[in-house]
Amino acid sequence: MTRILLVDDDAPLLRALRINLTARRYEVTTATDGTTALTLAARTPPDLAIVDLGLPDLDGVTVVEGLRGWTRIPIIVLSARDTESAKVDALDAGADDYITKPFGMNELLARIRAALRRATPADTGPAVVAVGDFTIDLAAKRLTTSTGHDVRLTPTEWHLLEILARHPGKLVSHRQLLHEVWGPAYDTETNYLRVHFANLRRKIEPDPTRPRYLVTEPGIGYRLTLG
Repeated sequence: MTRILLVDDDAPLLRALRINLTARRYEVTTATDGTTALTLAARTPPDLAIVDLGLPDLDGVTVVEGLRGWTRIPIIVLSARDTESAKVDALDAGADDYITKPFGMNELLARIRAALRRATPADTGPAVVAVGDFTIDLAAKRLTTSTGHDVRLTPTEWHLLEILARHPGKLVSHRQLLHEVWGPAYDTETNYLRVHFANLRRKIEPDPTRPRYLVTEPGIGYRLTLG
């Protein structure tokens, strides 16, 4: 059965969506705030998420970014915000579709079917990756020690670590890392990677000069070994 995560603080709308989706044999999980949504998604990964932007704790764009950090499932945004900038922000954060409230139920159902058809198999990776004495929580965008303390990373350091954590044990090329973090114009700037990985190793590795987790494949790229 296809699992759908509904995230909206409008109780009547949430109830109506749950009834309609359940009647069409979808398994539905609901959350009324962003923090709960990310926790539920990490615990039981959905096949598709429907996210409202106006949540009480986190902006919906932040929730989209949190989901997109570890999963490629279809994400549909529902929002009363109908400005071009709101739509651009949501789509740039990783949403696959944007529906403006009020909307017709049949239209939403058609968008869900279309999004699921476009989805590729194995769209969901692990939400939490354990590396030595550290835990990488891709949903919450946190790196913590075994004692629960947060390790502070710069946005660039986190982005690089996140890419490797989405593919644990697999080689990720210099070009892919540069393209995803800095853009296609920087595909040959491998010195950027050397600097930031040196900083990451100082924060993660027991001995940064002999890395166990952030391993360099000379001339090719980097891999995250779980150790």
